[in-house]
Amino acid sequence: MKELLSEITEVLLHIKKDYPTLYRHLDENPITIPNVEHPKMSSEELQRYLSILNNLIDKHKQNHKN
Repeated sequence: MKELLSEITEVLLHIKKDYPTLYRHLDENPITIPNVEHPKMSSEELQRYLSILNNLIDKHKQNHKN
């Protein structure tokens, strides 16, 4: 779990630094908003979130090619 959290943090920092327009929209993504007050995170959920973040980067790159 610690490794996944570190990876997620790294990807989020990468997005913030290199894709600021994408970063601003992360809060609007319903996937990032838990639907319970105290969510329990499993490694599968963290892995899924990491995949979602990486997919967002890939889509953003595809949409903003020169």
